[in-house]
Amino acid sequence: MAQRFGGKYSPDGVKETAPNTGGFRGARRTRAGGRVNLLFFAPLPLALRAFGSGPVDMMFNLAALGTLLLAAWLTREGILAQEAYEARKIARRPAIPRKIFASVLTGVGLGIAGFAAGGGLLEPAIYTIAGAILHSLSFGLDPLQDKRLEGVDSFQTDRVARVVDQAEDYLKSMSDTIRRTGDRQLEARLDRFQVTVRDMLRTVEDDPRDLTAARKYLGVYLMGARDASVKYADLAARAPNAEAREKYLLLLSDLEQNFTAKTRALMADSTTDLDIEIEVLRERLEREGVHLETKDLA
Repeated sequence: MAQRFGGKYSPDGVKETAPNTGGFRGARRTRAGGRVNLLFFAPLPLALRAFGSGPVDMMFNLAALGTLLLAAWLTREGILAQEAYEARKIARRPAIPRKIFASVLTGVGLGIAGFAAGGGLLEPAIYTIAGAILHSLSFGLDPLQDKRLEGVDSFQTDRVARVVDQAEDYLKSMSDTIRRTGDRQLEARLDRFQVTVRDMLRTVEDDPRDLTAARKYLGVYLMGARDASVKYADLAARAPNAEAREKYLLLLSDLEQNFTAKTRALMADSTTDLDIEIEVLRERLEREGVHLETKDLA
């Protein structure tokens, strides 16, 4: 179905209320492209070779093709998981080491392909070892340790990581749901709301003490926003509903204002805590006979 693209240069003259900043500020281009995409195309000749040989060779070639395509998919998912891990200050290591599994499967797939081509067992063994090593050198290994803040105990770190993971799941679900409607302007509006939510997530990661104050926003409010997104998408799938769309936009605006205000309050509290720590440090230094100008600790 054709989709209308809005914007200030569109024929209907609709203007964007704000630039589309994407999913979060400071986003970088993903590395899950280029070389990774080549991994999906490189084994395709095995399909031609499979149907040009006998049943046994066909089985081995198709097995090699499936194994290499699975390895390519795991590589892409592993890179995406690592990028999400690197973008956060507090994060748990990926539950499944996708890139490590991909390296093993790449070696196995090349070994099967080598065995199907004939030549004994030595050549397939060499392909297996070389393929696994080269894949690991090209794409690296998965993060194997949780990322924690210095001076923050593991209990607090795990609490923040769980809440952030849950919040990111809610945001992803909302994006997937609204994408089904095919409404590009609504997708852009949702992206701007998600920027605001991720500002709060980064604030909580910077100071886990803010988690208690922000927990309702990152849990109850986001869960409600996700449920509202699902209900709106269901209505839009039946028939266009301008009234429901307007109500959904107002909901996003209200939530964005509340999240922004709460994030500013959290940052103000953090600034107050810093001022108190600086004042305490200044008093201690003065008792030790060290006198500092205000600008020295500002």
